Amino acid sequence: MRLAAILFVALLAAAPAGAQFAEVGSLDFPTSARSEEAQGHFLRGVAILHSFGWKQAIEQFQAAQVIEPDFALAYWGETLCYNHPLFGGRFGLDEENPRAVLARLGSTRAERAAKAPTDRERGFLEAVEVLWDEEGTYDERRVGYMEAMGRLYDRYPDDHEVATFYALSMLAGARALGDDSLRLEVRAGTIAMRVFQANPDHPGAPHYTIHAFDDPIHAPLALDAARRYAEIAPAVSHARHMPTHIFIQHGMWDLVSAHNQSAHDAARALWQPGDSVGDAVHSLDWGQYGDLQRGDYERGRLWIERLEALIEQSGDQQRAAGTLPLVRARYIVESEQWQVKPVAEDASLHELLATGLSAVRTGDLETARAAEEALAERAADDGGSQDRIAHRGLAASIRAREGDAEGAIALMDEAIAIVETLRLPNGAANPVKPPYELYGEILLELDRPAEAQSKFDTSLLRMPNRMRSLLGAARAAAASGDRAAARGHYATLARYWAGATDDAVYLEASQFAETNEN
Repeated sequence: MRLAAILFVALLAAAPAGAQFAEVGSLDFPTSARSEEAQGHFLRGVAILHSFGWKQAIEQFQAAQVIEPDFALAYWGETLCYNHPLFGGRFGLDEENPRAVLARLGSTRAERAAKAPTDRERGFLEAVEVLWDEEGTYDERRVGYMEAMGRLYDRYPDDHEVATFYALSMLAGARALGDDSLRLEVRAGTIAMRVFQANPDHPGAPHYTIHAFDDPIHAPLALDAARRYAEIAPAVSHARHMPTHIFIQHGMWDLVSAHNQSAHDAARALWQPGDSVGDAVHSLDWGQYGDLQRGDYERGRLWIERLEALIEQSGDQQRAAGTLPLVRARYIVESEQWQVKPVAEDASLHELLATGLSAVRTGDLETARAAEEALAERAADDGGSQDRIAHRGLAASIRAREGDAEGAIALMDEAIAIVETLRLPNGAANPVKPPYELYGEILLELDRPAEAQSKFDTSLLRMPNRMRSLLGAARAAAASGDRAAARGHYATLARYWAGATDDAVYLEASQFAETNEN
């Protein structure tokens, strides 16, 4: 029997069972379920799954399984709820639960496949059989899953659920392959956008469009999806957060702040002891970044206090505890409320960079060199690109302060050469001091404003409306005699400012804009 459902809040008035369809979006996913109640739970589970609301989705899929123990797709959906498809196990890989879910459906592949009566349903099930097979690495199986979904899409190109899950599999596959060409992302985004155009209430279509185009070049393609997704699935914390991936790419700091506050509130309301704190931490991290770009240092500190409380309440969950050094270091660098402290052996990349820059700016070159040495060790010990970039940036800052202009410039050129081998930036700044911005500040210190202006302009192309890049660009333009450009940058900074109006940065920006109106 074909059971198609359209999920609308309006259904709430029609029947009590419609309550499960509130605030998660709209989709059409016919299955072979015999019970309308089981199908209803399944549909809500799929809608929430599209928004990465793992815990909520599991509850719905398991409710469907209780009603119909042989409902194959209810087990298929639950298997996709235990690992973030785009993180690749970065915060822990759970393969035990998905395999246990499949085992509940049947002890063998053949037994499970027999419970999926249509070709389409067997295709979905066969794809997760590949994903959760015991042979091969997780990344190899993610690619195999993508290929299986691709075969299903070839057979059902007009099926919105096949299309959206295929789009997501490509986003995961690109990460598994280490493919930075954006080829798979653009294809995934194109498919997701077609579904979004056909159903502007679908939760997965705008979500995957956002992920696909989350870079400075393609982000304008996803702005409509970001604005719409913010309204589609407010029942899920991640759906409230996700539009800010595109708002950050446009430097829309008010929206970045507000949406991450909303996402954090939703995550905290849902959280219970023993649950993952991932959604609460992720929105907290990005919320702080947005507020610091608005000069709202009071809220920047508030986010740190919230994280400290969450660490205590969650029993020091690694996702929370590991984020604390980052948000503390970011606060120091963005506010320039410099803090010099001894360099700890276990200091993180972000802590070392914040301590080193603080020491340079306050004239404590001994501590700065200690931080540089620690970063050099990280970079030498098979360190990643960000370690090497941060090391060269701090080393250049020290050389500039020592008066070695050419040495500083050579080191920053090395840092930029590394940056240019990486994917374009997305999300909050990583490292906490973006290298083009730091290069511009060093050139300003060396009294090379025209060169500095070029670096700040590049920084703003990569990370629009960053407060410190706007400030640097305005200062460099003013020093170069380009008062119109300086006025424009200062005015943008002042327009987004939400911090204290007696802050030196805001006063500088507002006074320049007022005194150079013509």
